[in-house]
Amino acid sequence: MSATQTEPVPATLPRLSREPVVGTATVSAVHAPSDVRARDEESRAWLDDLRSDGAVREDAVARLHALLVRGARFELNRRRAQLAALRLDDLDDLATQCADDACVAVLGKLDDFRGESRFTTWVYKFAILHAASHVRKLAWRGRELPQEPETWERFEGSRGPDDDAEQSELLDAIRGAIDQDLTPHQRRVLLALAVDGVPIDVLADRLSTNRNALYKTLHDARRKLRASLAKKGLE
Repeated sequence: MSATQTEPVPATLPRLSREPVVGTATVSAVHAPSDVRARDEESRAWLDDLRSDGAVREDAVARLHALLVRGARFELNRRRAQLAALRLDDLDDLATQCADDACVAVLGKLDDFRGESRFTTWVYKFAILHAASHVRKLAWRGRELPQEPETWERFEGSRGPDDDAEQSELLDAIRGAIDQDLTPHQRRVLLALAVDGVPIDVLADRLSTNRNALYKTLHDARRKLRASLAKKGLE
């Protein structure tokens, strides 16, 4: 994913490219290939049903959830080596949990669908992203986030025996800028993501925030570091 990655106007259908103008008339989009029209009609039907009420919506949500379960199960099976400790029943249950979360996300973002692909293809990506996120969280279950002293030890360990003076100067400048120019929160997020390799969705869960907020913090921290290094004449 920013997966993001990512934890949310009616949806517009894709704009079909126009043919050259002949005289004063423009060739209509009705001449679009039949598979494109079929795709648009299928997507429109999904959106209409999911925005309906009563039994029509319930049926559409059930079909959506089933699609998401299949997508999540596919991604979990692809990552089966990372889930070796789980029994098959656990895998099926996990696929359902992933589909539950993905379904909520899809229903909250229907207005974001722009018709650039089939609706089912767009939806499938939610299942894959949520399944990948669950796998990462399981991998970190029971593990504590690294503390700053441990992180600095790893940072210092990144220096190779053949590093020249210029490289050492750059690393010292980076550490100084991290210590002096970043807020404690920015420092914690930057070190966890960039040095310790903590998955962003795991960090978001541990800090009771969301991916977008962490991306913003990381962006601001990097901007400050670039500015600090630029003042020292370092790239």
